[in-house]
Amino acid sequence: MSTAHGARARARIEVTAAIKDEARRQLAAEGAARLSLRAVARELGMVSSALYRYFPSRDDLLTALIIDAYDSLGESAEAAHDAAADSGPPQRWLAVCEAVRGWALERPHEYALIYGSPVPGYTAPETTVPAASRVGLLFFGIVRDAYRGPGLAKPSLPADLRPEAERMAADLAPDLPPETVTALVAAWAQLFGLVGFELFGQFHRVVEDREAFFRHAAGQLAHGVGLVYPQRGPAAKSPGPHND
Repeated sequence: MSTAHGARARARIEVTAAIKDEARRQLAAEGAARLSLRAVARELGMVSSALYRYFPSRDDLLTALIIDAYDSLGESAEAAHDAAADSGPPQRWLAVCEAVRGWALERPHEYALIYGSPVPGYTAPETTVPAASRVGLLFFGIVRDAYRGPGLAKPSLPADLRPEAERMAADLAPDLPPETVTALVAAWAQLFGLVGFELFGQFHRVVEDREAFFRHAAGQLAHGVGLVYPQRGPAAKSPGPHND
């Protein structure tokens, strides 16, 4: 690579980062629906035509911001999971849940971008799926480890839901029982509902000690998917694999 080419590549990376930083500032101030390439260009002292060479449309910029947000959330969750790697599946589950909450409280506007109201006129492309899947894949991995190792209590499943549960299992995790996959999807939705309620003010004058409440609720979600916290003392029994 020539020196001139390397300098141009570095300059492009720096300008791209500056565009994204200004766009995030506008997200915090105005919301995603009012994000404007012209406004971003104006704040950066660029002409609009120059900015379009980096992001041809508002939707392209939104997609980049969404992928960055999902990746940042995924990195935080993965770091928390790795730090608890020597713990059992329930403890790792709780570590990931707390990392999700912590990230959201630190970056509320980015959380709103990926888990808040849809942006009018915008449809996320398939390119966002790998980043968006990172937290979910952690939860599936935790439950899969429990299923193959210390054991997993199988949740109940209504008969009329079984065809849909079997379809979800075939699509998402054919190596896990349909009951477990259904419970996992429900737990994933409930986790982000809990975080969203706290972040967007629905717990105001309802829940005061929100950290303790969240830990309890996250533990209940773990139980709901079949993760059983180990008992203490001589009466403790190790559940067999695939325990019903």
